Amino acid sequence: MKIIDARKMTARQMAALMQKKAFDECTLSPNVQAGVTAMFGEPLTAAQVVDKIVSGVREDGDKALNYYTKLIDKADLNAKNIKVTAKEFAAAEKVVKPRVMQAIKNAIANVRKFHEEQMPKTWLTNREYGSLLGQKFTPVDSVGIYVPGGTAAYPSSVIMNAVPAMVAGVPRIVMAVPPGRDGKVNPYVLATAKAIGITEIFKMGGAQAVAALAFGTKTVPKVEKITGPGNIFVTLAKKAVYGHCDIDMLAGPSEILVVADKTANPVYLAADLLSQAEHDPLASAILVTDDEATAQATAKEVEQQKAALPRQAIVELSLANQGKIIIAKDMDTVIEMANISAPEHMEINTQDPFALLPYIRNAGAIFLGAYSPEPLGDYYAGPNHILPTGGTAKFYSVLNVETFMKKTRIIAYTEKALSAASDDIIAMSEAEGLQAHANAIKVRKGKKTK
Repeated sequence: MKIIDARKMTARQMAALMQKKAFDECTLSPNVQAGVTAMFGEPLTAAQVVDKIVSGVREDGDKALNYYTKLIDKADLNAKNIKVTAKEFAAAEKVVKPRVMQAIKNAIANVRKFHEEQMPKTWLTNREYGSLLGQKFTPVDSVGIYVPGGTAAYPSSVIMNAVPAMVAGVPRIVMAVPPGRDGKVNPYVLATAKAIGITEIFKMGGAQAVAALAFGTKTVPKVEKITGPGNIFVTLAKKAVYGHCDIDMLAGPSEILVVADKTANPVYLAADLLSQAEHDPLASAILVTDDEATAQATAKEVEQQKAALPRQAIVELSLANQGKIIIAKDMDTVIEMANISAPEHMEINTQDPFALLPYIRNAGAIFLGAYSPEPLGDYYAGPNHILPTGGTAKFYSVLNVETFMKKTRIIAYTEKALSAASDDIIAMSEAEGLQAHANAIKVRKGKKTK
């Protein structure tokens, strides 16, 4: 990994160093771009591909959905076999390993417990003259949860999407997962969904799945909200359908930023950086430290550890393009750079990590101490792993129970309470030129607008 000495940099230079591309600024890799050109007959951008697919599914429904599933995923599916059957669930449960399923069930329990603890409550409060004000929480009627798949399997994403939706009380949860070329879904994904209680699953992925969920087809039901991570095509599709339904967030490539001082173990630091770099060539892995010896030792350790990784080619691309080790002049500067970055995952590996916690303003998830590595949050601890990326932690929050709920205001005034407030309301509405608003108050006082 390249080491950058930022000890003499200005604030502006440091900000530029931490600048990230937005999700829609990411360019397609040469291999993906070649595949797009071959499929569509012209070198389309990711946005152009998504526009074509979303428009097609909106207009032609199942016909376009099945066409793009065959074109992109090479799976020949139709209305008769696109939905996962009871037989497919049963087959999946027969082939999964009991030890893995037990680990998955343990993770489900942890995630459920955490999200039950954050469940919001409807409330009412008494005000003067017997009036009441409050807030009502209601689950959305339906949600489509997107789980990445196809060439890989992510049962952990099933857990992080589905469990909070279940805890929130969403009546209908529909899952979309890309099929393999054989038209099947990974057995661990199916078995995990079944363990949670999700049984309405459609074998579809990419922009075509997002469009089908957003607009509905004869086979796929329209949902009120779409959540879950995905590649650039999925993210751009979620942006395109927003307004026709709600979405959780616009997420880009995964990322980690590790804050470390001289007490940190370089072996741990390197392992955690590599755990993120193996996700994707666009993934970002950054270490910021105030200790040069830690920087040098970690860089050396990264080289040694990555040689043994099966996804070494992906790791090397990630580290070459987005990976860096930054040396700052002091820990105050380290923290400021971390806040500028606003990473998806932030690890604080210092002598007293809790002392730094109050100063962290922007992060999707914070991991404190040497024994809280990022994979702990990815799989098991309980907090959600669907997090804001690309610096959007400055204004986005982690997916949570409230993601699947609506807030409704409750107002109940008595005659006496309204009478006490009426002159103020009339004055404000008339100042805005809204006489009918004023009149709605006046008629209750026995007056009429002149």
